[in-house]
Amino acid sequence: MTKELMDKADIALASARLLLDAQDSDGATNRAYYAMYDAATAALQWVGPATPENRTKSHSGLIGGFGLNLVQTGRLSAELGRSLNRIHELRLTADYLAEPVPLDKAKWAIEEAERFVAAIRELLNQSMSGLD
Repeated sequence: MTKELMDKADIALASARLLLDAQDSDGATNRAYYAMYDAATAALQWVGPATPENRTKSHSGLIGGFGLNLVQTGRLSAELGRSLNRIHELRLTADYLAEPVPLDKAKWAIEEAERFVAAIRELLNQSMSGLD
């Protein structure tokens, strides 16, 4: 299931880049966030079975579980946790406010999402190679 989620994150990133190229900053921001969301969900599934601490039934639950299970345990950096929070807030602007996200912020969101997804992929790959 984690592979499928990481594949989904890659597709969301590709969509984000296409939307940015089309000057759709709100769409690009939305897809950048969902790339992070899917990668974070994959990482939480890797941590273990769903518990109240790593549940993903809501965006705030996902973000909280990510911080508790991956950042506070030292598996991933605090900067990645902050990035997830910031892009989530930017996605709310994109999805619910009339004023569009500025193109430079959408570009930043995509760059952060790429870094985030890469870090999750590295964590998952390291854990798999440790089993060999």
